[in-house]
Amino acid sequence: MSLAGRVALVTGAGTGIGQGVALMLAERGAKVALGYHSSDEGAKDTLRRIEELGGEAMLVRANVAIRTEIEAMAQAAAERFGGLDILVNNAALQLNYNFDHDDDTYDRQINVNLKGYWQCIQAVVPYMKEKGFGRIVNISSVHGKRPTDFDTVYAMTKGAIKMLTRESAIELAKYGITVNAIEPGAIRVGRQGTKETKPFVPPELAERAREERRDLRWKFPLGRVGLPSDVASLVCYIASDETEFLTGAAIRLDGGSMLL
Repeated sequence: MSLAGRVALVTGAGTGIGQGVALMLAERGAKVALGYHSSDEGAKDTLRRIEELGGEAMLVRANVAIRTEIEAMAQAAAERFGGLDILVNNAALQLNYNFDHDDDTYDRQINVNLKGYWQCIQAVVPYMKEKGFGRIVNISSVHGKRPTDFDTVYAMTKGAIKMLTRESAIELAKYGITVNAIEPGAIRVGRQGTKETKPFVPPELAERAREERRDLRWKFPLGRVGLPSDVASLVCYIASDETEFLTGAAIRLDGGSMLL
């Protein structure tokens, strides 16, 4: 699944899933525009790690709640790398306010998590039309399928992303642009890189770790939560030439937790 020659824009690339996705896209050969807003140090760390891999990337600061900044971000990436092939809509806001949102917090979360995704798609589509090729991946959540019990508005945005994905897939198919969503479950977003497949456990804590994994199986059948690298691997597959017949899909990536 080489992505050599492709240009990707990843929002929220300074932390967690976004950082893991950006790193793996670069490992596969893509040139990556690293969209970020408040995570300056994290974005710089992502850039440094990509450059250490021998990859090519750039930093683009933008608030995805503001259309003009989104358009400037897409334009800067396209001008630097000669177009855009891949968009990973990842930047999101999770306030955990239960049902106690006021107008301000409601608008902030909707504008980032949903309107931001919509406007990012609008911003990149002209560049993808020029190439007759595009891969748009919306990072959603299992809470687009089931309630959160911790943030009503967050769950609302994730449910809406599913329909944004489907409607966009229908409208953009004629241009060779596919649109799909990934619905991660619990993801551990520490400092791990894309190569990590399980948490580091010192030998003296191995037995305790095994007990913890057994305890986790009542909620996570595979005995662990996800990692950014798990999401990144699926993003790279969807972004590749292997998936030209995949569009409008919402792929649950939760280690089977929703089966329990």
